[in-house]
Amino acid sequence: MFGRKKRLPYTLSESLQLSTKLTDMSFTVFDTETTGFAIETHDRLIEIGAVHVEQMEVTDKTFQTFANPSREIPAHITTLTSIEQHHVKDAPNSLEAIKNYFQFVEDNNSNCWVGHHLTFDTMVIKKELHRAKHSVELPSTFDTYELIEHIMPKLKALDLEEYAKLFGTKIFERHRALGDALTTAHLFVEIIKRLERKGITTLADLLRIKNKRLILL
Repeated sequence: MFGRKKRLPYTLSESLQLSTKLTDMSFTVFDTETTGFAIETHDRLIEIGAVHVEQMEVTDKTFQTFANPSREIPAHITTLTSIEQHHVKDAPNSLEAIKNYFQFVEDNNSNCWVGHHLTFDTMVIKKELHRAKHSVELPSTFDTYELIEHIMPKLKALDLEEYAKLFGTKIFERHRALGDALTTAHLFVEIIKRLERKGITTLADLLRIKNKRLILL
């Protein structure tokens, strides 16, 4: 029974036409909170937050869930996030929390995922699914940090809040999954507006930015 991973029924991983206009696409901007950064070993997911972006507008469609990490939340994480043990005590386990997040994405027919320093958040999802002996094909993803690098290649790395201030976008509750997802969503919309002024208007254009960065790494 446990020799093979169970594949989650996630149906939005199909390819889009590369010529699709960015303004015709929908995005899920999401963020995670964890018990720490050692997600490959002992740290665990404790919260997922997400917001739906449609036609390059941040909507009022949001998602938030805690996840029970089956371990104590370190004091410094509680200080940073304000998430305490009682918040996660009766929360769903990581697999159920992720399934609920996927359902939010599918309910909104989202085409792609967006995040800030997204590699970590997608790794959290993948590692928690791996522990639960599940697998899934994730959709295309875009990282606001990488897109900012394309616009301002000489800009030193900044905190999410500092980027939001630089781009003149809204800032929501920090170091909470939904708050950071909302901050990232507004930042993403402004980034896309600036990229469109440079002629980057389709999915193919956005993927070229991502692929060019991967080649340079």
